[in-house]
Amino acid sequence: MSAEQFKKPVRKAVFPVAGLGTRFLPATKAIPKELLPVVDRPLIQYAVDEAREAGIEEFIFVTGRGKTAIVEHFDTAYELEATMSARGKSLDALDPTRIQPGNLVTVRQQVPLGLGHAVWCARAVTGDEPFAIFLPDELMYGSPGCMAQMVEAYNEVGGNLVSVLEVPREEVSSYGVIAPGESRGNLTEVKGLVEKPKVEDAPSNKIVSGRYILQPEVMDLLANQGKGAGGEIQLTDSMAKLIGQQPFHAVTFAGQRFDCGSKVGFVEATLAIALDRADMGEEVRRIAKRLLD
Repeated sequence: MSAEQFKKPVRKAVFPVAGLGTRFLPATKAIPKELLPVVDRPLIQYAVDEAREAGIEEFIFVTGRGKTAIVEHFDTAYELEATMSARGKSLDALDPTRIQPGNLVTVRQQVPLGLGHAVWCARAVTGDEPFAIFLPDELMYGSPGCMAQMVEAYNEVGGNLVSVLEVPREEVSSYGVIAPGESRGNLTEVKGLVEKPKVEDAPSNKIVSGRYILQPEVMDLLANQGKGAGGEIQLTDSMAKLIGQQPFHAVTFAGQRFDCGSKVGFVEATLAIALDRADMGEEVRRIAKRLLD
């Protein structure tokens, strides 16, 4: 394949949202974790907004049982809008929740077999196009957004890209880690990928941080991918097989990452974003100081 073959526009994005959110029980007993609010926007909204900023046109949600409320969040709420309009209230707050008809597709992951399996479930919708992946648990906060930074790099080098961040070396065993090659600015060539390595075996402290742009060939690899770390079908294992066959780079995100898959990370994200808000930052700062005194 020519280099241009690996530079087709990235129009579609996959959002794996089938998880049960058990770490947040009882809050997630009836409400999907992805709809828990960080200040005044649900977690999934941050990922969708980031995707839109990057030029994504089609949104593919890989869901599970009990996740229909995520789709309803992006649907038209006729009763709500009619009531607000009748009372003379602005509907501007609902604008981010609107997705053009036909641009939101859901597929079902019937069995929780890991991230690789969740992505593979979207194969019929992604087709023969490159696609982005957003893990909503990882809230990437910055301007321009993480995916916008990745698309800019993709337009230059094409192929496959992952976002990375540097962490203390003792923390690498919780993440996918890259073996780095040549670096230029925020772009690093990827020579290898290891899922949740032991600290002593980790090739670097650069962890994959929840955003991907992948070529469609990864779907064929996932179809035949055996179970890896944790007894799950790991996306990292199939991505690693593309290295050397297609261009593969990592983009170091110029922004903040919050691990909203943990309670402490969720609280951190809420506090950091509230402090950064012009409409409430100073008041939240005063509250935080009072609580800490």
